[in-house]
Amino acid sequence: MKGIYVVYRKELYRLFASPIFYVVAFIFLALVGYFFYSSVAYYSLLSFQAGRNPFLSEQLNLTDLVLEPFFGSISVVLLLMVPLITMRLFAEEKKTGTVELLFTYPISDRGAVLGKFSAGVSVLALLLVATLPAMFLLEAFTNPPWPTIVGGYLGLLLTCSAFVSLGLFASSLTQNQIIAAALAFGALLLLWIIGWAETLVGPTLGSFLKYLSLLTHFDNFARGILDSRDVFFYLLFTLFFLFTTLRILESRHWRG
Repeated sequence: MKGIYVVYRKELYRLFASPIFYVVAFIFLALVGYFFYSSVAYYSLLSFQAGRNPFLSEQLNLTDLVLEPFFGSISVVLLLMVPLITMRLFAEEKKTGTVELLFTYPISDRGAVLGKFSAGVSVLALLLVATLPAMFLLEAFTNPPWPTIVGGYLGLLLTCSAFVSLGLFASSLTQNQIIAAALAFGALLLLWIIGWAETLVGPTLGSFLKYLSLLTHFDNFARGILDSRDVFFYLLFTLFFLFTTLRILESRHWRG
């Protein structure tokens, strides 16, 4: 796996030098900040009303009313934003012809794929870190369940890995960045909502579609439930698309 660090450093430089990253980061943080404010404001309103209604006070739950919507909103924003970050990873190099130059260096195909993948995940992890002040703000006013928060961020990190692996695969299929972004977004959206068809098909196929749904597996993390089956699904999903991306790159040898 030669050249992972070289490709990783090169991609980080290109990502941070691109205005796309700063536009995506601004929109991401603005949307996440709005959703967090909305959830906290609604929770505060219910808390105020609960002071006059003992029954309502028993129903108040920070996880259900703030944390779960917060993590859910981040995952949806990532669904929209990740294709914009991954679209250029291979497509741009194919269009400019530098992809052939890349493989003339002592860099293995696996090293190139893992280097670009690691750079994409690192950038998204940085965006997730930028949302942590919201959690410390909660700590200043209430007593948030930190195990639930840690589980939610773990789920988001696994989600980022899955999204980047599929986006990398889409970028390896074409030299057009817009097409790469559209392919990645369409595939991610389909895999996000595919579980909604569970009630429309038979029980066997319905269970299979529900298992394929990224949303189904993320919901447990958003609630603070750490299930090894969900972790395994995300890891398998990521490895599958990294493997298929590697096969796409290796196919250039026989296409000649």
